[in-house]
Amino acid sequence: MKKIITLLAIVCSCNLFSQNKMIQQLTIKGARKTKVSEIKKIIESKIDTKLDSVILQNDVIRLKRLPAISHAYFQVFHSHENLYNVFITVEENFTLIPGFNLWTTTNRRTAYKVGLYEYNFLGRNIGLGGFYQYNGFDSYGVNFRAPTLFSKNWGLAVNFQNWSSEEPLYFDDQTANYKYQNISYEVLGLHQINFKNDIQFGVSYFKEKYDYLTGDIDVNVPLQLNVNKWLFKTVYTYDVLDYYYQYIDGFKNQLYSQYVISENEYQEDFLIFWNDLFYYKRIGKKGNWANRLRIGLSSNTESPFAPFALDNNVNLRGVGILVDRGTGSIVWNTEYRHTLHENNWLVIQGNIFNDFGTWRNPGGNLSDFIDSDNVRVYSGVGLRFINKKIFNAVFRIDYGYGLTKNASRGFVFGIGQYF
Repeated sequence: MKKIITLLAIVCSCNLFSQNKMIQQLTIKGARKTKVSEIKKIIESKIDTKLDSVILQNDVIRLKRLPAISHAYFQVFHSHENLYNVFITVEENFTLIPGFNLWTTTNRRTAYKVGLYEYNFLGRNIGLGGFYQYNGFDSYGVNFRAPTLFSKNWGLAVNFQNWSSEEPLYFDDQTANYKYQNISYEVLGLHQINFKNDIQFGVSYFKEKYDYLTGDIDVNVPLQLNVNKWLFKTVYTYDVLDYYYQYIDGFKNQLYSQYVISENEYQEDFLIFWNDLFYYKRIGKKGNWANRLRIGLSSNTESPFAPFALDNNVNLRGVGILVDRGTGSIVWNTEYRHTLHENNWLVIQGNIFNDFGTWRNPGGNLSDFIDSDNVRVYSGVGLRFINKKIFNAVFRIDYGYGLTKNASRGFVFGIGQYF
C-alpha cells in the first residue's frame, strides 16, 4: 500500500511540475489614445496561451518600435495553480506632428516646407498626413500607411506626390539647372513575416518632366524632357533593434531594390539596389555609438540622371546640396552621441561624427570607388534637442568639415536623427 501511495505521489508531483505556466489575464495599462484592441492584436502574448518571458520581451520591443509608444515594460503576477496575470504598461508619444523647414536653395531663393502628420490615426497605428513645399515651385503630397490594416501581419501603404524643384544635372564638365517635376502614385503591400523580418512590395507610376533653366549644355542634350515610368519596388528589413527612449542598441539591415521601366530614348530601363546596415551600441549610461553603412549600385548608363546623389541631407554632412551624381555609392556614417542634459521630457545630446563616401561615375568602372577624386571624408560635431514625449521630435544641427581636397564645409539642419 505504501508503495502505491508513493507512486501516486510521484505521478501527481510530475504532473504538477510538468504543467505549463498559462496566462489567465492580460491587461494593458497606460494606453489612452491607442486602442487596447490594437495593442493586443500586435503582440504575441494572448490569454490562455503559455507564459513565455522571451515572447513577452519581444512584445515589449515590438511595441517600442511603434510611433505611438515611447516606452513599454511588462510585469507578471502569480494567480493560482499554474495561472498568471500579465500586465503590459505603455508610455504613449504625442503623434500629431506639425512640420516646418526653412532653407536656401541653390540660387539663393528662400524655401519652406510645412506639413502635418498623424502617426496613430484613430488609435490604430495608422499613419496619415501630407505636406506643402515652396522653393520657387509648388510641391505637395499625401501619405497613408497602415501596417496592420488587414491583420496583425498584413497592411497597406498608399502615397501621392507632386514634387517640383530646381535640380543641377552634370554633363561631362558642364552643369545645367533644370526644373524637375515628378508626379507619382504608389501602392505598397506590407507584410511582417515574423518578429525580426518584414517586407514591403509594390508599384509606382510616375511622370517626370525636365525643363531647362540655366547653365551650359551640349547641343545634343534636350532642353525639355517628359517621360512616363513604372517602378517596381521591394524593401526587405531584418530588425533586432531595442529602444530605450533616445538610446538604441542592436542591429538592423534594410535591402531596397527597384526596377524602373522608362518610356524615353534618353533614359533606359534600369535596375537599382542599395543596402543599409545599421549598428548601434550603448556605451555606459549616457553614450550611444551609431553606424550606417550604405552600399548601392544601379545600371551603369552614362547619363546625367544617375540615381545616387552626393548631398548634405542624405549622406555627407557639409558637402553641399546635390553636388554630384553617380551609378554606385559606398557611404559609412559613424557618430558618437552623448547625453548632456536630460529631464522627464527634454534631452540634449552632443555628437561627433565622421562621414566617408565614394562614388562610381556614370558609365565608369568599379575602380572609381578607390579613385581619390571620388572619395570624400567629412568630420564634424553637432547637437540634438529631443522631446521624449513626442514621436521623432528630434531637432538636429551638425557642422561638417571636409578633410579631402577641394572640400567644402557647412551646417546641416534637420528633423529626426541623421540615421
